[in-house]
Amino acid sequence: MGEGLQTIVRVRLAHQFEDRVSTQSVVREKFGSPPLENGDRMSRIEFARRYSASPEDFRAELVEGVVFVGGPVPFDTHAEPHGAMAAWLGIYRARTDGVRAGISATVRLDLDNEPQPDSILMRIDGGSARLVDGYIEGPPELVVEISASTVSIDMNQKLHAYRRNGVQEYIVWRVFDGAIDWFSLEEGEYVALAADPNGVVSSKVFPGLRLNVQAMLDGDMEAVLAELRR
Repeated sequence: MGEGLQTIVRVRLAHQFEDRVSTQSVVREKFGSPPLENGDRMSRIEFARRYSASPEDFRAELVEGVVFVGGPVPFDTHAEPHGAMAAWLGIYRARTDGVRAGISATVRLDLDNEPQPDSILMRIDGGSARLVDGYIEGPPELVVEISASTVSIDMNQKLHAYRRNGVQEYIVWRVFDGAIDWFSLEEGEYVALAADPNGVVSSKVFPGLRLNVQAMLDGDMEAVLAELRR
């Protein structure tokens, strides 16, 4: 690296450090605590208090008492598959009474967990989750995570948190592996649902919610949505 480029890098790093220190100072002055950082350990109550002091475009989750701060979102490995899953659930919601679907909603699971699942599907009446001040409290019936860089968290810490709190079905799209796992909660453990001979997996919780796994992986949304019409 040339001397000129090294100087530019040092200046940029210095500016980033100054911006971070400035942000921390403002937050401390206004709220009496520093901003959330990756790896911070705290309760959900403390997390919520400090999250409320964050900028509007800031995104973080609390999983098993540990803070995970979100970064830039790639299109092909996250935004596009996320959109496909959301469309699938959205069409199901449009055709099914008594359910609600959403994306990236804060879910207050327990004292150590406040994740923001990529997509959720929940019952309106008689379900295990409820809305309090506009936020979901308790476990939605179905949670979806799009897992590229986050696959280790989604298949470990989040999986354990969702299982322990009674999320009945959990879908993980492992983008880099080209695979979609659909787990069902049975006797306190997650069991992978098997596809039928046509490669279709069916929900045990939501009647008529079926997924043509290969079509979803291939981006064939016509085939994916056709399965909901059967």
